[in-house]
Amino acid sequence: MTADTGTGTGTSTGTTTAILRVESGKRIRGSVGLVVIFVLLSALYFSMFPSLSEEMEAIEQAFPAFFFELFGIEALHTIEGFIAAEIYAFFWVILVGIYFAYVGAGLIAADIDDRKMDLTLSNPISRESVVLQKVAALWVPLVVLNVGVATIVYVGALVIGESFDPVALAMVHLLSVPYLLVCAGIGLVLSVIVDRPRTARAAALTLVFVLWVVDAVSGLDPDFEWIGAATPSRYYDETAILVHEEYAIADAGILLAVFLLLVAIAVVVFTRRDI
Repeated sequence: MTADTGTGTGTSTGTTTAILRVESGKRIRGSVGLVVIFVLLSALYFSMFPSLSEEMEAIEQAFPAFFFELFGIEALHTIEGFIAAEIYAFFWVILVGIYFAYVGAGLIAADIDDRKMDLTLSNPISRESVVLQKVAALWVPLVVLNVGVATIVYVGALVIGESFDPVALAMVHLLSVPYLLVCAGIGLVLSVIVDRPRTARAAALTLVFVLWVVDAVSGLDPDFEWIGAATPSRYYDETAILVHEEYAIADAGILLAVFLLLVAIAVVVFTRRDI
């Protein structure tokens, strides 16, 4: 029993980072799985681009302007604009954002639901440390996804005779980190408020998606554009980075501050609530 408890909580090892190690290990499989999905998607889109690039200008004229404004699509006839629209504008911003929200929503609620949290807190470890170590374990998907997908995109472009500015490609991933952390932070706050992990996860991924829709729709009308200022996706523009090489460092700083605030809220709520 003692050995099993030590494995589950990591507190019997005499270190203060055992939870971080255990949680980090849990994130490897899901992160690698997402990279594999991106390999398949990238292979599809890169194989399509050479034959479609000559027709892209006609395609752009065929669709209404609001469609491109809604998704932030520009310069589809270039490899930068094409990949920004096909991979980053949808799969990265929405699906990966939802993935981080989903993971964040299970960090605390899942352990409470299956009573593992009781076992963890029966050891000499603070609730603050539990939250912070679980959040810190997000370094695994952040590193695996950003390094893996960036490598796939760069190599895929070379295979078809195209190329990306390596700085712009690196920045589209680096500046996405605060955005993804905010998505995880939204899930984390719900994880310490809602007892059921399924409910917390559903609420988190729904909220992230709704926030993205609000940002996209509000941007179509100048009178309502201010509403999007409350959405995390407003502060991350993959097309501006890849196509125009515009790096909004200040916006990334705002997202990072919001993430830290969300973590602080989660810590305060978790330390004061009954389990």
